[in-house]
Amino acid sequence: MTKYIFITGGVVSSLGKGISGASIGKLLQLHGFKVNMIKFDPYINIDPGTMNPYQHGEIFVTIDGAESDLDLGTYERFLDIYMNKVNTNTAGDIYQTVINRERMGFYNGSTVQVIPHITDEIKKRFVALKDNCDISIIEIGGTVGDIEGLPFVESVRQFQLENKKDDVLSIHITLIPYIAGAQELKTKPTQHSVNKLREIGISPDMIICRTEHHIDNSLKEKISLFCNVKKNYVIEALDAPSIYYIPEFFYRQNVDLLVMNKLNIEPKKKFNKIWFKKIKLMSKFHKIIKVAVVGKYANLKDAYKSIDESLNLAAAELKIKVEVYYFESEDKNLIEKLKYCDCILVPGGFGYRGIAGKVKAITYAREKKIPFFGICLGMQCSVIEVSRNLANLEGANSTEFDKNTKYPVVKILDGQKSIKYKGGTMRLGNYRAEIKKNTLAYSLYKTNKINERHRHRYEMNPEFIDILEKVGFHVSAYHNGVLPEIVEIKNHPFFIGVQFHPEFNSRPMKAHPIFKGFINAAIKKQNNLI
Repeated sequence: MTKYIFITGGVVSSLGKGISGASIGKLLQLHGFKVNMIKFDPYINIDPGTMNPYQHGEIFVTIDGAESDLDLGTYERFLDIYMNKVNTNTAGDIYQTVINRERMGFYNGSTVQVIPHITDEIKKRFVALKDNCDISIIEIGGTVGDIEGLPFVESVRQFQLENKKDDVLSIHITLIPYIAGAQELKTKPTQHSVNKLREIGISPDMIICRTEHHIDNSLKEKISLFCNVKKNYVIEALDAPSIYYIPEFFYRQNVDLLVMNKLNIEPKKKFNKIWFKKIKLMSKFHKIIKVAVVGKYANLKDAYKSIDESLNLAAAELKIKVEVYYFESEDKNLIEKLKYCDCILVPGGFGYRGIAGKVKAITYAREKKIPFFGICLGMQCSVIEVSRNLANLEGANSTEFDKNTKYPVVKILDGQKSIKYKGGTMRLGNYRAEIKKNTLAYSLYKTNKINERHRHRYEMNPEFIDILEKVGFHVSAYHNGVLPEIVEIKNHPFFIGVQFHPEFNSRPMKAHPIFKGFINAAIKKQNNLI
């Protein structure tokens, strides 16, 4: 029988519900349980695919092509499992499903309402993984009290009522703010948040308190008394130097044992602390590599969450640290700032804004022999840069930015030329590519067949491959022998562009080979070995 853990949040958003849930999931995995996670977002968008990254951070893509919240990336990295469309849900998708059923007459003339029709659909999705895991951790996005989140919290209440008491656990994450003037931590916001939850009919079994300062016993007793939660179920969640330390922080507070006790389950194997030890080793290095990420969302680090994680995970395996600098591609002083970095990464994105700056950064990396890594749009920008500056194709461009360009070196797929709806219409999810031998790509992957995740409409135009290869710009991997997947320059220490998103496949202790090669090239440059 599958057990269910529901994660809700209160007081403010961005408290780390996904990280807390994934950390608890990791602990349960280490006890031998098969764990999976599901995210429910209360916004009306069908998925976040059409959202500006400044709204919710990066768009994470699952192997089967679902565009999802960045929390799914956190789930994958912590639990080392693959998410799919079942793991991500939005209010928009749920309401659309119910409305479509109503249009087809499935409700036999009934008045379609939030209760029971919307809540029934939500509960149906709660149990989507019941046959595939021992414990399903379900994160409800947003904050308790938000009007759009009410159907989800109501569904949790109904679900608790309809299932055995020891099959469902409710965890509420709140903020304990520190008032500097009074030099005091305040529990009142947590009390109000829990009261709001109890008004709906849910009494949390555990409260995780996000705080910048240690919570002493008297404070825990106060939270316990006013929130009707046992004191040992009031958990402190201090800010940590790395999110991967959180499972051990929870372990020290017996969170795993408390969860198993509430769910009436016994460990399936002896707990092994080796994961904690490996995580600690990842941060015990002093040598630093400076990485420049040149993008258009540089003011929000979460817009490049998986890239940031991938760089750090790759560096840890090479026994160094990275300092990642996010530069706006429209910055007038961009090139001057790049002079202080050891390597340059140009990430994906959409739209014309900032393209000129990305191309300038690639020119600088190519001419100055700086290790370069282009991802998706970053790869396409490298095609544009080489076409203009090495192949002398003046005005070469992507048809995304110039529909009438004389040299369309990047163009939209023929099957996507008339697009009415923007969401979910790209090449999404895992696609296979075959790598040529005797290439940089082959030396990194050490295999000729790979599967990587995609999220794009435009492709490098195969019509220009011969022209570009004559100036030293080579395609080293293809999809179906036609679509270029990886490009590289041979007379360069490290210059590679990929049409896919390798950052989605990085894991602790399992760094992606291209990221690892990229950082390794930066180390060699810093040591004057290239």
